[in-house]
Order: sequence, then structure tokens, then C-alpha cells
Amino acid sequence: MTSERLDRPPLSGGWPGATDAGAICAVAGRSQREMQDWLAAYPQLFSAKPFDAALCSTLSLAMAFSGPWHTAAELRMANKVCLWAFGLDWLVDYVATSAEEVGDIARRCAAVADGAPPVSGDDLTRFLSDIRQELSAAPAWPALGAYWREELQRMLDAMRREREWRASGVTPSFEEYLENADNLGFSFAFASHLIHSGGPDAGDDLAGVREASRAVQRVVRLLNDLGTYERDVTWGDLNALLLGVTRDEVDRQVALLARRSRTLIDPLRGGRPHVAGYLERQMDFCAGFYRLADYWGQI
Repeated sequence: MTSERLDRPPLSGGWPGATDAGAICAVAGRSQREMQDWLAAYPQLFSAKPFDAALCSTLSLAMAFSGPWHTAAELRMANKVCLWAFGLDWLVDYVATSAEEVGDIARRCAAVADGAPPVSGDDLTRFLSDIRQELSAAPAWPALGAYWREELQRMLDAMRREREWRASGVTPSFEEYLENADNLGFSFAFASHLIHSGGPDAGDDLAGVREASRAVQRVVRLLNDLGTYERDVTWGDLNALLLGVTRDEVDRQVALLARRSRTLIDPLRGGRPHVAGYLERQMDFCAGFYRLADYWGQI
């Protein structure tokens, strides 16, 4: 991994203004304190060593720089769902010992997403129930609640599929792996943010937003793989670079998919500039972040 240097040339367009960067970091700082409160509120879910202060810090910075026009309160749900998804990923990939256990995790989450009470003593479903309760009070929930539920199911199904590949020793093709990018959880977290921030409420508007979100998710999936290859090898995770493709080939795919994402984002700029900007900045933030770091701490 490249070492961080303060004299590194700017990645694009010059350095950000220090005043603006300070304001964005102030929002991230407020969010980080809130995220640490959530770590404490759900101790069974977040007791493992990788859930450290740096995870909260980097996640909150990612949201704040992706939506610099937002307040900490407006970014609250994006941060909350991302943290929950990290907890889910930890249980599915590293704690569960069988496909049956992973299936049970997915069923518990799906039931709570449909309105069932959380399972007693289960911080994963308790946290998800709290998320659903907060989202269901948002004005956009009646129009977008079904979208949120579908994105959650897509993530759960993709996580189960990847775990099954690993358990059975199956090596997916690069195309199959990329098609399963919902396991990253980006589109689910974005759906939650959209509802919380009062996103589109018309079906024709939502279709374009969803397509753009899914395209960005594929880019972020590959950027993540480029940045976390060494960790994935150590932890036994799947990674695009373990599927018979070279780093140069993955770089080319990232460039192609990023251009495709911007093409899908462009029609949103007029009517939904903050939605378009958030999606594009998430993608661009990850392009810079994964050159130098990873969200997870050490086991």
C-alpha cells in the first residue's frame, strides 16, 4: 500500500480550500461522535477489534466529503446504515460458521425489514429495527419504502451468494463477481440516505437514480478490491484480483464503469443536483481513499 505523503500532488483539479475542508471535517467530527455512540449502544454487534475509532472516523469523512452541502443531521442515516452494514458483513463473512447460519441471519433481517420486532438479545436486528423505525417516519417513506426493502434484500441475497461461493470452493467469473456487487451494500445505504434526505418521490425519477446508484456501486466494488487486496488475501475474502484478472485489467474496467456511471448521473444534475453530486462524489472519494487506506481495522 502506498505510504501517505502531504506533498503528494493533488489527484485532480488542485487541493480543496482549507476553509471548506475544515467545515466538512467539522461535520464529520460530529458524525463520528454519534457513530461511536452507536458502537456503544449495540455492543454485541460491534465488540470485535476491527470496529475501532478509525472506522467511525473514515466512514464519517466519506459521507461528509461526498455531500459537503449536508449537515451532520442530514448525513445521520447514511452513517447509521453504513455502520450497520459493516456489522452485518462481519457476521456473515467472519462470525457465521455455516451456510445455514448465514441464511438465518438473512431471514432475521428480512423479517425486521418487513416490520417484525427484533430478535431478543440480537443487536443486529435491534439496530436494523431502529433504522427502519426512523426511516418510516420520513415523509419519503410511503413512496420509497418498497425501494428500500428491495435494496436490502438484494444485499442480503448477494452476501449469501458470495459466502456460498467461498464455502463450496467455487471461483466465480469476473463477470459473475461484478454482477454480485450488491453485497457491498452501497445501493442499500444510498437508498436509506435518499429517504432520510427527502429524495425523489416519482417512479420515473427513481428509475434513473437506481440505475445510476447501481453503476456507481460496481465502480466502488472494484476500487475497494484494488485497495484491500492484501487484507482480502489474509482474511480469505473474495477479490477481483483473485479471479484471473490483472490489476491493469481491473483499472481499465474501473475507468469504463466510471464513464458509464457519469453518463447515467448526467440526466440527474438538472432536477436532482444533490443526488447526482452525492453519487459522483462517493465514487470519486473512493478513488482517492482506496489508494492509501481501508475502512476496516485489524482483527
